[in-house]
Amino acid sequence: MQLPRTTQMTAGLLMAAAGSIAFSGKAIIVKLAYRHGVDAVTLLMFRMLFALPLFLLMAWWAGRGKGPIAARDWWGILGLGVCGYYLASFLDFWGLEYISASLERLILYLNPTLVLVLGWLLYGRKISHRQGVGMLISYAGVLLVFGHEAALDGKNALLGAALVLASAISYALYLSYSGQLVQRLGSLRLAGWATSVACVLCIGQFLLLRPLSAAEVAEPVLWLSLLNATACTAVPVLLVMMAIERIGSGLTAQTGMIGPMSTLLMGVVILGEPFNVWIVGGTALVLSGVFWVTRAPKV
Repeated sequence: MQLPRTTQMTAGLLMAAAGSIAFSGKAIIVKLAYRHGVDAVTLLMFRMLFALPLFLLMAWWAGRGKGPIAARDWWGILGLGVCGYYLASFLDFWGLEYISASLERLILYLNPTLVLVLGWLLYGRKISHRQGVGMLISYAGVLLVFGHEAALDGKNALLGAALVLASAISYALYLSYSGQLVQRLGSLRLAGWATSVACVLCIGQFLLLRPLSAAEVAEPVLWLSLLNATACTAVPVLLVMMAIERIGSGLTAQTGMIGPMSTLLMGVVILGEPFNVWIVGGTALVLSGVFWVTRAPKV
């Protein structure tokens, strides 16, 4: 029995909002875990170790009743897993050692503008005047918040912002190159296998770079990593996918604008991060610019 259109719309909006807020909680959990003396390599290993069974289950579920994956597609999954989830996750966790959760979320939220730039560089797609203005507004917002943090933290803020920006670019590459694979495999099946590849790489990275004794961490780190793997990783993926099925990708992306605001509020309440005119102004600019870009007509 099909639900009424208004019910589907309401459910989709709630799922999109919940998924965005849950995704945004990742930065808060990472910052809390860093207070216990763990490093990025170890923390990411625990997150991916706990998330791997969930993503394998997701890939299996999405592939039920479908044909086997072709060899060329496995190579594509491997490449997308490396750039879209492994590098993006590692660089993001590393960057969070140096900058606030609020600035991290604003930089990551530039993703739609980075996809536009990559489309222009890789495929020669034209960027409209309206989209260009939206991009300038968004980057002005990030620079406003970054400038404030740089005045306080200096080189650390520059390093952290550069790492998170590299993370955003890595994920934008994933989005730019995943189009054909999504059509052949489906978004949920592709996400499940690509993230599983990233999980294995993150676990392998830990085994190569750290002694096994490094896995002996404070108990709160384990609980925070489990929460990160479930509530802030696997669950949001499912919520966003279900939201897209009900209200479409455009409206889901626009609803996702609640993400930076939720990170800002959680950072202030949970982490005690500053709440000032620089952060509020920067957030407003980034959200306005991204909204302008995503609403811009195609030319």
